[in-house]
Amino acid sequence: MQIEIIGAESLGVRGLCCVVTVGERRVVIDPGVALGFKRHGLTPHPVQVIAAERTKKRIAEVLEGATDIVISHYHGDHIPLADANPYQLSLSQVAEFCQRPHLWTKGRQGLSLNQVHRAQALADNLGRTLPIAEGVSDGMLSFSPPVPHGEEDRRGGSLMMTRIEDNGEVFVHASDIQMLNDRAIKQIIAWRPNIVLASGPPIYLPSLTSGQRRDARRRTLELAKRVNILILDHHLMRSIVGEGWLDDMASVTGHKVICAADFMGLRRNLLEANRVWWYKKLPVAEGWHRAYARGEVDVVSEWSAKIARMKIV
Repeated sequence: MQIEIIGAESLGVRGLCCVVTVGERRVVIDPGVALGFKRHGLTPHPVQVIAAERTKKRIAEVLEGATDIVISHYHGDHIPLADANPYQLSLSQVAEFCQRPHLWTKGRQGLSLNQVHRAQALADNLGRTLPIAEGVSDGMLSFSPPVPHGEEDRRGGSLMMTRIEDNGEVFVHASDIQMLNDRAIKQIIAWRPNIVLASGPPIYLPSLTSGQRRDARRRTLELAKRVNILILDHHLMRSIVGEGWLDDMASVTGHKVICAADFMGLRRNLLEANRVWWYKKLPVAEGWHRAYARGEVDVVSEWSAKIARMKIV
């Protein structure tokens, strides 16, 4: 089994996209990418746009060779969108690669009206039915019943987790559970995984209570005892404080808890967490984002040389 994590906050973008290769099967999970539209009153810096463009290109490459595509839920950082903003992956960029692979998608139970519309737009634009995979098993693939997107009984709705097995090795993609509910953790443990990729808690949100943080820590420690590698990223790595939380979990679990960049052997690249720093380091001309949105700026040619000279990204 080969696991490549393509997009996550420690890799510079919002998302939790990965591709898992088992023999001739190539399973792409959550092929979406986004950038936080506003953080600290700032739109994404060009350095983030470059990271997003790079991630979009890699997602298109793996989709072109995919045998299976899994959609855990329909948030804009997890699927290609028919009405994507400039920082998201547009369905028009990858629609041709989504025609042949088998689709495994979350049903509409527990979805917001916005997610239902996105699911319908995806189906309409692909001209394909989105088969409900929740609770289904098919050879090496298994999918969970709906589990909460974050805390139980809150407005976040639900999502579908994925289990992939290959010669006794088990990988679980747990998407946006955020370590905020017990139901998802119990399902993951029942699947007996070696490696788990999941969203960590949204430490960056002021609304996250001390009790929720404490319970997220408890669930993380419980799960870390049962797996070889627990990869926590996404919501967790949107702030430097979240990165510190991750490192604390690593220290008390014998470094079983890591982020996506750690797993891939890459330098952590928390661009959203450092957005203010980037604006100070490389100021952006007023109106740049509007020009980019209109397609008037070649962000790669304009900014790549500047960023390369800094030897950071």
